[in-house]
Amino acid sequence: MSEQSGQEPGERTANHIAHNARVWDYWLGGKDHYEVDEQVGDQVTSRYPSIGEVARADRAFLGRAVTHLTGRAGIRQYLDIGTGLPTAENTHEVAQRIAPESRVVYVDNDPIVLTHARVLLTSTDEGATSYVDADARDPAAILRAASGTLDLGRPVAVMMLGILNFILDTAEATSIVRHLVDAVPSGSHLVLTHPTLELGGEGNEAAMRFWNENATPPITARGRAEIEGFLDGLDILEPGLVSCARWRTDGVDEGPLVAQFGVVARKP
Repeated sequence: MSEQSGQEPGERTANHIAHNARVWDYWLGGKDHYEVDEQVGDQVTSRYPSIGEVARADRAFLGRAVTHLTGRAGIRQYLDIGTGLPTAENTHEVAQRIAPESRVVYVDNDPIVLTHARVLLTSTDEGATSYVDADARDPAAILRAASGTLDLGRPVAVMMLGILNFILDTAEATSIVRHLVDAVPSGSHLVLTHPTLELGGEGNEAAMRFWNENATPPITARGRAEIEGFLDGLDILEPGLVSCARWRTDGVDEGPLVAQFGVVARKP
């Protein structure tokens, strides 16, 4: 989750400004972050104690969604936008464990993320992974680059976990989603997560204000109605738009409810 339009490379790698990809890595227990990221991450946690649970629930949701799409929906192609720093159970690892021929394109415009991805995210011999340096605000460029690895005439799962919250204008975010969905055929899926203030989460709003004053890029929460607008024309899979911690857990180790919507929808 590291969309940051309008920043120069030097700004994107600056180690004196907390950045979402590195702070997220810190919350997930990773090592690819700076002291400033830890400091801001701790300040956010002091305001919103469950943020670490949100990060872990979001990651677990990714695993369940990819497992379902690969194992039951027959998806073999993934376009993962806003990849973030590699961690355990990345999209291609989950997909290729089930179907080694799966093909995955990771998209980010953070040089640090792309450097780590190229080193760590290696494919099976049967499948493929590639890495696109592109901004989420330019879906046309993303699709052009992705077409070198993915067959856009066959179903694709478009993964947008924790990325649309960095597109502050809802109309722009909706346009981006529509451009991507229109470019892929029937049987494709949209997978997204998004922070909200509608599912509780004490201190969530205060934490977002602190983030926007002290870190980059700025973030926004959205309500159910706004997120459902991203899904217009798609068939939403059960159990619908829910806390990502409650999406198809089969009642096993659900963990706490988190203020992060998760949803998977199919293009008819």
